[in-house]
Amino acid sequence: MKNAFMGIDVGSISTKGTIIDENDNLLCGEYIYTKGNPLEAVKKLLRLLEAQFDAENYRIAAVGTTGSARKLIGAVLNAAVVKNEITAHAVGTTNIHPDVRTIFEIGGQDSKIIILRGGVVTDYAMNTLCAAGTGAFISNQAARLDIAVEDFGETALKSTDPTPIAARCTVFAESDLVHKLQIGCSKEDIAAGLCRAIVLNYLNNVAKGKKIEPPVVFQGGVSKNIGVVKAFESETGYDIIVDKNGHLAGAYGVALLAKRSGVIRPFDFGITDVDFKITGKSCGKCANNCEVICVYKEGSLVDSWGNRCERGAVAVGR
Repeated sequence: MKNAFMGIDVGSISTKGTIIDENDNLLCGEYIYTKGNPLEAVKKLLRLLEAQFDAENYRIAAVGTTGSARKLIGAVLNAAVVKNEITAHAVGTTNIHPDVRTIFEIGGQDSKIIILRGGVVTDYAMNTLCAAGTGAFISNQAARLDIAVEDFGETALKSTDPTPIAARCTVFAESDLVHKLQIGCSKEDIAAGLCRAIVLNYLNNVAKGKKIEPPVVFQGGVSKNIGVVKAFESETGYDIIVDKNGHLAGAYGVALLAKRSGVIRPFDFGITDVDFKITGKSCGKCANNCEVICVYKEGSLVDSWGNRCERGAVAVGR
């Protein structure tokens, strides 16, 4: 029986999973929407991965988690590694592109840029509270234009005169888009204008002050939008690398980290049938009033976090 390693990337919009072998080859991968419930999304993801997994020849020796719900899902899956998205994306990308110097990543509700030199992260930045230019923003505008989000990029490429769109703020962008429709601009030109606005917003805000050098790898769900890819190439003057499985880069990277950790914590897909409960409550035992998160498995506490002092500590029996 050969070892395999799983990586789970749980974001606010999407949840991704990969399983790799001991030679870092991708055995299977899945991408689904989180829909506001990371625990149920992961259970669904695991069932999809199980259907593809060769359980006769492989066993999952360890799991790694990343993303906004990494700690929660790490506790549920008894993960060997729990890492932030910057590290996961950097590790996954350098394993495929050892010479990468810049990573663009645009997901459902956040964006990030990672600068690497010699395979080491030297700088990074993430977007702030505004979701302008993210996958959710594109989905909303595609719906407003009555264009399937999967066809948005191809529609943009049909433009002959991209319409300028103010996209530094989602509210202003939607108002501007409605105005441009009212004055007769075509959907193709507006789509192209939105793609360019997304890129300019990213470069002027997320990437502000960063030295962008090739090779440049573009990841995240928005990397599948060919209109945005072409706009990045036009604005930076560089070829933009988009991998077939670039949307799985974080999950792939944390699977690699689980493998490299050397920690063996065998995983059983039967966990999808286990009852988990997550509760959050204010401690109230001091002025910090911390929100303590507790994870229960079949009624037994398996992990807790959020307390900033010992008064809020919750005893965990493993």
